[in-house]
Amino acid sequence: TKKRKLYKTYTKEFKLEAVRMMQGSGRPPSEIAMELGIRRNQLYIWAEQLESKSKGSEHFDC
Repeated sequence: TKKRKLYKTYTKEFKLEAVRMMQGSGRPPSEIAMELGIRRNQLYIWAEQLESKSKGSEHFDC
């Protein structure tokens, strides 16, 4: 039997702060991702979800 891969979940607050850091710090997203222990593309995914939510969609996974 294969073991199921466990995915780490992050709070909404963590995601919001990560996106704020990416958009407002002037630092490279890869540096921020390494500091937070996440993948760089995850920052872009969260930023896109946040932007979609602000345009009326209710899709910001927690």
